[in-house]
Formats: sequence, C-alpha cells, structure tokens
Amino acid sequence: MTGLLKSLKRTAGPEPLEPSRLLAGGQVLDVTFRRHARARRLVLRLNAAGNGVLVTVPRGVSRARALEFAERSRNWIEDRLRGCGGLIHLADGAALPLRGIEHDVRHVPGRRGVVTADRDRRFIDVPGDRAHLKRRLLDFLKAEALADLTKASAKYAGLMGVKFRRIAIRDQRSRWGSCSAAGDLSYSWRLILAPAYVLDYVAAHEVAHLRHLDHSPRFWRLVLTHCPDAARARNWLRLHGQEVHRVVV
Repeated sequence: MTGLLKSLKRTAGPEPLEPSRLLAGGQVLDVTFRRHARARRLVLRLNAAGNGVLVTVPRGVSRARALEFAERSRNWIEDRLRGCGGLIHLADGAALPLRGIEHDVRHVPGRRGVVTADRDRRFIDVPGDRAHLKRRLLDFLKAEALADLTKASAKYAGLMGVKFRRIAIRDQRSRWGSCSAAGDLSYSWRLILAPAYVLDYVAAHEVAHLRHLDHSPRFWRLVLTHCPDAARARNWLRLHGQEVHRVVV
C-alpha cells in the first residue's frame, strides 16, 4: 500500500502554487504561478487582459523565490502596463492589427458575402447581421492565419528537406507554435496580427524542429540559414509579443 501511495503521489504532479498580488503602476495585479517541468528559468509576462502577471516556475524553485522575482521585475511590469494601451474588442469600429498593420473594422449591414480586408485603405469589412460580427471576424482571422502559416510551413519544409503531417490553429497563450514528434505543427492564430516576417519566422522555427527536436546549435544554424529575419522577429516578439493578446475573443 505504501508503494502504491508513493506511485500515485509521483504521477499526480506538483502541488499548485498559491497565487499572490503585486502593486505596480498604481494598480494591484494578480500574480499567478505556473509550475513547468521543462522550464529552465523563471519567466514573467503580463496576462492577456493586462491586469495580472503570470510567472512560469521551473521544478525545484520555491514560490517565495518566484514572488521575489516578480517583485524585482516591478519596473519591467510598469513599462509593459504603460505600453498596453487597453484591450481591443472584435467589434465595429475597432482598430485591429492585421499582419502588423492597423485596420479599421467596419460593419456592412444589409450586405451578404465574405469578410474582406482592403490593405490599401486599411479596412476590414464584415457584412451581415451585427450580432454575428465577432464570430465572423474571428473566423476570418483564423482562416487568414491558417493560409499564411500553411504557405510558410510548406516553403520551409521544402527548403529544409522535411515533411509535416498537418497544421492546427489554436489560441496558445504560452507559446507561438509547437511541433510534435509525429510531425504535427500547431500555431497561434494571433500570429496573423503580427508583422508578416514574425509569422514567417515562427513557421521556420517550428518546421526546423521536424529535423532537430531541440534548440541545439544545429537547430539554430538551420533556422538562420533559411530565415534571415529570425533575429529581427525574435526581437519583435520579445518587445511586442504581448500586444497581440490585447485582442479579446
């Protein structure tokens, strides 16, 4: 019985860490800790709503140390809060980034048809019933993301001499993409909101994992050989990646 209890304890995983609160930028923020077995260091970011902090905690690091890390990062948090600029709702009149370029969302009542984007005039026209605008606009963004990511993934698969099985579009909060050992690629639809070279880099990154399931020097040589904008894209994600999570769905 003792052996069984020990086995169950091992498979149950670590106990969740109790959340906390932090004063930053004149507001009280919720601090959520998430234990991640594969994390190598403490990582902090704002949540999607911009009203809380998420801390990724590696195995063996205590809650007290993670909270201290968050408190030491107060200046960074306040800088990000100032740059958030509020939430973006999928609604008529919203200013929505599409491939890194701001577009105005326009409801077109009494007109049937598909959602269209005018890149020159920077409008996204959503026809049909206003009650369905949010859903139709989100479907459009996901379809655009799937099209761009499929094209970019196929390009890099050809260049790197690999094949993938299928592509899935999700709303991943902690990562921009992933690659399974079986050859399945998964991406965040929010990449369609970022500049095109950022989406292109994430595709290169995940396709390279089909050859190297790690971040070894060989992996990075493969990425950099075929994606010259990799450093520029990584810098954009570091500085501005949180901004695409301002879009509320």
